[in-house]
Amino acid sequence: MIIDIHNHTTLCNHAEGEMSEYIQKAIQSGTKHFGFSEHAPMDFDPKYRMSFHQMQQYESDVLDLKEEYKSQINILLGYEVDYLEGHMDERVLNANVDYLIGSVHFIDDWGFDNPEFIGRYESEDIDAIWQKYFDAVEKMAQSRLFDIVGHVDLIKVFKFLPNRPILEICKNALLAIKASDMVLEINMAGLRKPIHEPYPSLEILQEAFRLKIPITFGSDAHAPEQVSLYAKEVQKIAKEVGYTECALFQNRKREMIEI
Repeated sequence: MIIDIHNHTTLCNHAEGEMSEYIQKAIQSGTKHFGFSEHAPMDFDPKYRMSFHQMQQYESDVLDLKEEYKSQINILLGYEVDYLEGHMDERVLNANVDYLIGSVHFIDDWGFDNPEFIGRYESEDIDAIWQKYFDAVEKMAQSRLFDIVGHVDLIKVFKFLPNRPILEICKNALLAIKASDMVLEINMAGLRKPIHEPYPSLEILQEAFRLKIPITFGSDAHAPEQVSLYAKEVQKIAKEVGYTECALFQNRKREMIEI
């Protein structure tokens, strides 16, 4: 695929493989622009993210790989940042990177996409938690801190789906994404999860296209073999919806390239 902007490293403590292995798989898959976007440090849930003292080494490692592989692929540097009010850190938000992905992984203090805590769904009002989730996505977009929305409908991961129409629930979040001129990531990881479809769903992607919200692509790989897995499928979906371009970021500046 042309661009794969969302990928992880062992620094998040729940990924495996050498960074060079991810890059080599991307090259084999024909990717032109490949980005690492490790889970950024914050003073919450440290088990699943790098620490602040690892930031410098992470950034240095990515830049070294960028130089090493420059004749074969363009390596990009980013962070995936949890939008969690009161916990985001200026050291991350002001980092010298190509892009920041804003993601929602928590409803209050509940890590709803973590299999460890899946049992809580049984005691929750599904419509209510879907609305809480998209309210958080809306606030994230309104913050204007980030370039890309990560896996916009992650709340569907375990296939606990709402009774209300999904577009009704996510409408204000999509309008906020549009107003903030953010890019929507088509994330392949959903195809590896119980929901077995990309983030976002087809109906959300169609609405994003109607709103003229730009897209980009990400494997969200936590192992080298996940790089570009389902790439052909998600590019086909994007083209069938009507997208002909995707977003590339360098030094927090966006340009559009042909899919």
